[in-house]
Amino acid sequence: MTLAALDLAFRAASVALLSVLAASLLHDFRNVLAARLGAAFVLGTIAHAVSYSLDVTSRVPLWHAPLIAISTGTIVMFWLFTRALFDDEFRLRWWHGLIWAAVAAFSFAGCVWIAPSGHVRFSVMMVNLIVLGFIALAVGQMIASWPADLVERRRRVRVFIVSAIALYGGLNAVLQIAVAGYRVGDVAETINAGALALTVAAIVYAMMRVDGTDLFPAAAEPAPAGVFSQPAADDAADQKLIDALMRLMGDERIYRQENITIGVLAGRLKIPEYRLRRLINQRLGYRNFNVFLNNHRIEEAKAALADPAQAEVPVTTIAMDAGFQSLGPFNRAFKAVTGVTPTEYRRLKADAA
Repeated sequence: MTLAALDLAFRAASVALLSVLAASLLHDFRNVLAARLGAAFVLGTIAHAVSYSLDVTSRVPLWHAPLIAISTGTIVMFWLFTRALFDDEFRLRWWHGLIWAAVAAFSFAGCVWIAPSGHVRFSVMMVNLIVLGFIALAVGQMIASWPADLVERRRRVRVFIVSAIALYGGLNAVLQIAVAGYRVGDVAETINAGALALTVAAIVYAMMRVDGTDLFPAAAEPAPAGVFSQPAADDAADQKLIDALMRLMGDERIYRQENITIGVLAGRLKIPEYRLRRLINQRLGYRNFNVFLNNHRIEEAKAALADPAQAEVPVTTIAMDAGFQSLGPFNRAFKAVTGVTPTEYRRLKADAA
C-alpha cells in the first residue's frame, strides 16, 4: 500500500468513526447541551480530518478554504464542549457564536489573502497560536472543574477525552508553526493522519465503556428537597459517616467557609477523599460537590429570606452569610432550585404571612 493510500485510509477511518459518534450523540442526547456541543465539535473534526495538512507552502484551492476555516473554528467548539462538560451551570450565549465566526473568518482570510500575499508563516503562526490559546482554556476548565465531579467513571473518561484531544491538537499546532513554509513530505502527513485515527478510536472506545447518562446527565443536578434527610444505608460505617457529614453541614455550617473543598471536608471526617466522593454521590445522590454545598447554602438563605425579623437584611448579605462569594452565582443557583429569584421568594413569603 502506498503512503497516499494509507493516508487516505486513515482519514476515511477517522471520518467514519466521527460520523457514528456524532449520530450517536444527537440521537441519544439531543436535549443535553454538552452532547450537542460535542456533536458540533465532532462534525468540525470531520472537516479537520478531510482538510488538515502539516504542509502549508502555497495557496490552497478556494473550495478547500471553507473546510480549513471550519476545521480551525472547531477549536472554539472544543472549548465550549469542555465548558458544558465540566460546568453544569454553563449556558450558551450569542457571543460564543461570534467567537467561533471570528476564528473561522480569520482562518479563511489566512488561506485566501494573507498566506498567498507572502505571509505564510505569519498566517500559520497566528492561527495556531489561537488554537493553542483555546486548548489552554479548555485544559484550565478541566483542571478547575474536575475536583467537584463526584462520579468516578465520568471523571476519568472526561479527563481522558479532553487530554487526548488537547495533546493531539497541541502537538499539531506546534508542528505546523515549526514547519510553516517548508515541505514535510508524505511520511509526516501519513503519520499525522494515523495519529488522528488512533486518537479518535481511543476516544470512541473510552466513551463506549461508560454509561452515557453518567457522561451526559440529562437533567440539572439539584437534589430533591428530601435529600437532606438521612438516607437508608446498608453499611453501618457509611451511615455513621453520613451522620457526621450532616452534623458538619447542619450544625457547624461548614459550607460557609471560603473555598471549602472536598479534601477539607474529608480531612474533617478523617476519611480518604475518594470515599467521601462515593458517599455523597451514591448515598446522597449528588453528582457534583458544588451543587451539594450550594443546596445547603440555599436552604439557609431560604430560611433567612422567609424570616420576618430579617426583612430589612439585604439579599447580598444573606448570600454572603450563607457562603456564596458574589450575588450573581447565588441568584442563579437559588432560581435553579426554587424557580424564583431571592427577592421574589422573600416577597412571596411575606405575602403568605
